[in-house]
Amino acid sequence: MQSNEQRTSAPSLPAWQASMVEVFVRAAALVGLPRSIGEIYGILFCAERALTFDDLVARLGISRGSVSQGLKLLRQLGAVKLHYVAGSRKDHYQPELSMQRLASGFVRDQFTPHLESGAARLQQVEAQLATETDPQLREHAAQRLNTLLTWQRRAQKLLPVVMAVLSGSQLFQSEVPAGEEII
Repeated sequence: MQSNEQRTSAPSLPAWQASMVEVFVRAAALVGLPRSIGEIYGILFCAERALTFDDLVARLGISRGSVSQGLKLLRQLGAVKLHYVAGSRKDHYQPELSMQRLASGFVRDQFTPHLESGAARLQQVEAQLATETDPQLREHAAQRLNTLLTWQRRAQKLLPVVMAVLSGSQLFQSEVPAGEEII
């Protein structure tokens, strides 16, 4: 689990845990999140009990700042939740295990804001096109802008469908009723 971050000496993980953590590291990278996010979620996912902040620092060997920022983002996404431990004054963390909640949190907090800010940027591009003096270049740019506007409209129409699927689809349930197929 080496990265560019400064690592302290962390106890080595059993092979199965290291492999599972790597699955989450790759998933985090796929959606543009830092390696430490995948590592934190992966360790929590593998843990038999809720872990404290200090447990995470010790097991991962990454900086306290990385763990703090990682937990903040994971909590914001709804991927990690606090767990009450009687007699302990420390916060204990455990992973969200519902695929529906994980995907919904990501769409809500990561995808939707980008889609909304993209609309404003496309309006700026449209205004800037009016100042283009070369008619051929202006026509080419207008065609490309129209393509982006089409993509944006399709994404806006698709987002409610995706959220509806996530909130009620059997795709994320553990068993599919006999005779039903999931495409």
